[in-house]
Amino acid sequence: MGKALGFFEISGVVAATDALDIMCKAADVEFVTWEKKLGGRLVTVIVRGEVSAVTASIEAATAGAIKKPVCRAVIANPHPELERIVQKSRDRLLKARGETEEKQEVKQSTPKKTTAKKSSK
Repeated sequence: MGKALGFFEISGVVAATDALDIMCKAADVEFVTWEKKLGGRLVTVIVRGEVSAVTASIEAATAGAIKKPVCRAVIANPHPELERIVQKSRDRLLKARGETEEKQEVKQSTPKKTTAKKSSK
């Protein structure tokens, strides 16, 4: 993925989920992590991608979100310290879900198996 980070802060988990959906559908960005503060009343969603894709996704979420965003930012070529902080947040999210970065990569690269149900005639 690219070298830009997009931060989108909005009030409420439902509004943040809606904004993330808009961002991922609007451009080729990857969800990195989210931070919930004040009991989920303030949520910051972080995405990664090429600068143009991140900018487009943030603009789309700003225009289409169910609530007005509190704050938003696109950071091109983020400093390594910022990358470290974002990675710590992602690690906390994955740990809470019982996953690791390696499991996440395998899950994304493994195609899902589908099974056909037998009809009972």
